[in-house]
Formats: sequence, structure tokens, C-alpha cells
Amino acid sequence: MRFKKVYVEITNRCNFNCSFCCASDRDKKFVSPEDFSAILFSIKPYTDYIYLHVLGEPLLHPQLALLLREAHDQGFHVNLTTNGSLIQHRRELLLNSSIRQFNVSLHDAEENIPESQWQRYLEEIFAFAKDKSSDSYFSLRLWNRVGGSISRFNQLCLSCMADFWQVDMSDAFASRNKKLSDHVFLQNAARFTWPGEKRLQIQNRICYAMRDHVAILVDGTVVPCCLDANGSIPLGNVFSQPFPEIIASERARNLLEGFRRREVVEPLCADCGFFVGG
Repeated sequence: MRFKKVYVEITNRCNFNCSFCCASDRDKKFVSPEDFSAILFSIKPYTDYIYLHVLGEPLLHPQLALLLREAHDQGFHVNLTTNGSLIQHRRELLLNSSIRQFNVSLHDAEENIPESQWQRYLEEIFAFAKDKSSDSYFSLRLWNRVGGSISRFNQLCLSCMADFWQVDMSDAFASRNKKLSDHVFLQNAARFTWPGEKRLQIQNRICYAMRDHVAILVDGTVVPCCLDANGSIPLGNVFSQPFPEIIASERARNLLEGFRRREVVEPLCADCGFFVGG
């Protein structure tokens, strides 16, 4: 079995407090460079791509330079998800690091940064994306649409993008992705929801969890996907069990085989809005 990607949570600490974020009571911590290296070594036979993402802001990690170097040395392609607020602070490190893709959640700033600082926040991110896009991809995310209205924050985003990238933004929301420049895209979507928020109780579905991806939380717990932010479906722990044993466990196999039959076997999955087919 090989995965298209493995989500690796290097911290569940965050400098933002978003109303739409998952309420988690897990202990807050940073993964140590030694533990991170061990995680990468254990998953190397199973993927070439890691996503530094589940909960938390990865740019907060005090030893981020060591982690990025280790990932590069072990031959991984790194994708990093950030709220963007620390990009300027980490600019030199990020410019000189091998990172395949930045996913920047612009929508996080709407309720965490004073309105008077919105434009500066956006311009710093755009300037960094321009300087780094020769060797990295950028997905600038506005996952905050509610109905057909466009908030003041979104209006400002589109206006700043039009000015900075010299591109017509009148059709920005006509499709999910809008190209701004080479390797730089705006991605828009409805307001993000976590499993359980809508109480969907869908019993028949297909999902790619355990088929093309899996996630490892900061404490080493392996879960089926990045939406299991509370570790509700623990499959094992990479610090006490071999990774091959974890992904071949009965619970992991039952979940995977269930999705192949379009059957939900875990309660969390029945309440999840992210799935393939219905």
C-alpha cells in the first residue's frame, strides 16, 4: 500500500482562534525533531508527499528549520498549510526551504486580524508568493462563502488580488479555482465545517481515507484523515507500534473495506461532509 500523501501534524498550537475551527481538548505540544525524523522514517516506504497540517499553525514551531531540512534530507515533497500571519516573520527560512506547495487560509484573518491590518496582511502574503512561486505552488484559500453574499474581507481580497496580480477578478467565484499567476491560485469554497457540525448521519458513501491518505497527530496517533482532529478513530501510535502494523490493523482494514462497499463503519465518518459520492 502506498499513499498519495500523509498528513503530519507538527504542532496543534495556533496563534489564531477561529470560530469555525475544531474544538480540541488534546494537550498542546510541538513535535520534537527526533520524533519527526522517526515519523518520516516510518512512513517513507508508503509515500513521497507529506502535508504539515491537521490542527495548529506550523510556522509557530520553534525548530521548523530542522524539520524542513529533515524532510528534504529524507526525500519528501512538503506541502504546508498556514494562516499566513507569520509568513513575513519566517520569510527567509521559507524562501530558502524546499516546499512544494503553500496552502494559505486567507479566510482565517477575517476574524483574527483587525480590519485596519487586513490589506497589509494580504500584501505581505502576495509579495512572498510572488518571490517564491518560481519553485513552489500557492493555493490562496477563501473557504468562507455563506450563501451568495461577499463579505467586506472577501471584497478586499479580490480587490487586492486584482491590483497586485493585474488580473480581472470579476469571475473569481465562477469556479472553485482562479489562476492569478504561474503557480498561484485562488481557491474558494463554502464555510469550512468539521465532522459532526451538521449531524448528517450518512451511511452510504465512498471516501479516500486510508486509500490515498492517512494522518499522524502530534503525539504520534495515527488517524484515517486530517478531519479526525480529535483522534476519534485512533488506529495506533507510531511511537509504540510499527506503521505497517497500524495501517494493517483490523480497524483500519474495516474502515477501508467499508468505503469500498460504500458503507460507513465509523460514526465520525457518517457526520463528515467531505466524501466522494453519496
